[in-house]
Amino acid sequence: MHPLSAPHTGPIGVFDSGYGGLTILGKFIERLPQYDYLYLGDNARTPYGTRSFEVVYDFTLQAVKKLFELGCPLVILACNTASAKALRSIQQNDLPHLDPTRRVLGVIRPTVECIGHITRNGHVGLLATAGTVRSESYPLEIKKIYPDIQVTGMACPMWVPLVENNEYDGDGADYFVKEYINAILQKDPDIDTLILGCTHYPLLLRKIRQFTPPHIQLVTQGEYVSESLKDYLSRHPEMNARCSKNKRREFLTTESEEKFRESASIFLHHSDVQVRNVVLE
Repeated sequence: MHPLSAPHTGPIGVFDSGYGGLTILGKFIERLPQYDYLYLGDNARTPYGTRSFEVVYDFTLQAVKKLFELGCPLVILACNTASAKALRSIQQNDLPHLDPTRRVLGVIRPTVECIGHITRNGHVGLLATAGTVRSESYPLEIKKIYPDIQVTGMACPMWVPLVENNEYDGDGADYFVKEYINAILQKDPDIDTLILGCTHYPLLLRKIRQFTPPHIQLVTQGEYVSESLKDYLSRHPEMNARCSKNKRREFLTTESEEKFRESASIFLHHSDVQVRNVVLE
């Protein structure tokens, strides 16, 4: 495959299987407001968390190709499942053929890098989708940097539906939030740090804090991923020069535009978004 043609500069692409990546985008805009961003949500095929590695890889590669076609020199996989199941293959096998001058980054490594400075006793818990937990991406990445840290994972299959159905702050969420936190602390009572390894989970943060012992540190991803992006662009001036800076924010969805606007208002706290439908193939 020949490299895809692109303008000299373009927006930073942000991809997620659904809406959770909007929490990452919100932190990007907060910390790096000067850049243009193009968000792509594969909302018609969400969730990815229960799908096989092969399917997640195929879907994610389709999204990366689409964002490249639309001029993005840099794409952030703002999705833990896509980062866990597809990022390495795309970086190693596909980028050299698509366009070796472009980059695709994920959200797991920036989250992992901060853990050693947060945990005090080396017992870390991971709350995430079943796909992210099964991939073992977090414990593998943590072991590379902090070999002495013990990681315990817990899949929380009800949390994403609670958020996407706008039930994350109601009384009905209490049972499921409490259930998974109690379950992971039963597996390792010494946990002193919990990684919220899904971009939907910040919307549940108030509930999670309510049912988590106060000595346990909660790690949400947006601040660490946005700081990592800022650091990456400062260390790679050639990429920084290719990222356009007109403060534009555009949104693409594989689902209904109106439904996207409604959900975007939950994650971004405003519904004034320019969104259009796109087909991935």
